[in-house]
Amino acid sequence: MGHTLIIAEAGVNHNGDLESAKQLVLAAKEAGADIVKFQTANVDSLVSGHAEMAEYQKKNTGKIESQRDMLQKILLSYNDFIELADFCEKTRIQFLSTPFDIESIGFLSGLGVNIWKIPSGEITNYPYLVEIARTGRPIILSTGMSTLDEIGEAINLLQKNGAGKITLLHCTTEYPTPYEHVNLNAMATLRDKFGLDIGYSDHTLGIEVPIAAVAMGAVIIEKHFTLSREMEGPDHKASLEPGELKEMVQAIQRLEMAFGDGIKRPTDIEEKNAMVARKSIIARKDIQRGECLTEENLTTKRPGTGISPMKWNEILGTIAIRDFKKDELIEI
Repeated sequence: MGHTLIIAEAGVNHNGDLESAKQLVLAAKEAGADIVKFQTANVDSLVSGHAEMAEYQKKNTGKIESQRDMLQKILLSYNDFIELADFCEKTRIQFLSTPFDIESIGFLSGLGVNIWKIPSGEITNYPYLVEIARTGRPIILSTGMSTLDEIGEAINLLQKNGAGKITLLHCTTEYPTPYEHVNLNAMATLRDKFGLDIGYSDHTLGIEVPIAAVAMGAVIIEKHFTLSREMEGPDHKASLEPGELKEMVQAIQRLEMAFGDGIKRPTDIEEKNAMVARKSIIARKDIQRGECLTEENLTTKRPGTGISPMKWNEILGTIAIRDFKKDELIEI
C-alpha cells in the first residue's frame, strides 16, 4: 500500500475571510494533510437568483435566504485566491480549489492548479466536464447523489475530451452523513465497475469512517475541517476541528504502516517470542534411563526451546537416553 493522499477540505469554512482561510491552511499543514482545498466560484455564474438553500444549509446557518445571498457572504474573491495560493506555497502545502463554474476553471488553471477536484453537484454538468477534461490534468471526481450510469457517462465524457488520470471518490451528499447512509462497500463497487483508483470524501462526524475507507483501499481521503464547529456557516457542523484532523491523519499513517507486504511469515520480533510462548515435550514426572517414554510420563509445557510437541508420536515408545527430572526438557 502506498501513501494515502489526504485532502483537508476547508471549503467555505473561512466564512469569506481571507485571514481565516490562512489559519485553515496553517491548521491543515500542522495536521499533516497533503492538500488543503477550498471552493472557487463566480456567484453570478454559479446560481440563479431563484436557487434556494439546501435543507442542511438552512438548518446549519439558521437562516432562510437565497443560495446567492449566502454564497456572496462566504466565498473568497479571485484576488483572495491569488494571495491564498501564494500563502500555501510558502507554507509548503499543496493548494487546491474546486471550481464551481466555467469561469473559475479558467481562473484556477491560470493560477497553476494542476489537479482538478470535481464536486458531486457537477457530475451531470456537460459543458463544465468538457472544459475541465480539455486541460488534460488529473481529476478527482466525487460521486455523491449519483447512479452508476451517471458516473459512467461522466467518465466517458471526461476521457473522450482528453482528461488526465481519473480517481473516483465515493461520497454521500448529506452534512453530516448518518453512518447507515455511508455504504463504504460501494467504494469497491466503483473500483470493480470502472477499473479506476478509488477514494472517499467523508461527511460523517468523527474519524472512524475515513480510517475504515483506507483499510478498504481508498487512495485519497477528503475530509471537511474547520477552526471551530461553533462558527456560523453551512459546513462547520460536519467538520473536524484541527486536533481531530491531526488525529485522523496520524491514525491513517499508523494504518499504512500496519498494512505490510502481505507475506505471512514470523517477523524478526516474533522469533524470540516463539521460544517463550510455544511448548516442548517435557517429563511429566521423574523418568529413569532405559524407561519407555509414554503418555503417562510425558507432557507438553513451556518454554519452546526443546523438542516440538508436533513430534509427539515420534517420541512415544522410544527409550529414555538418560534420567530426566520432572519438568525437564526431553532429549533423544
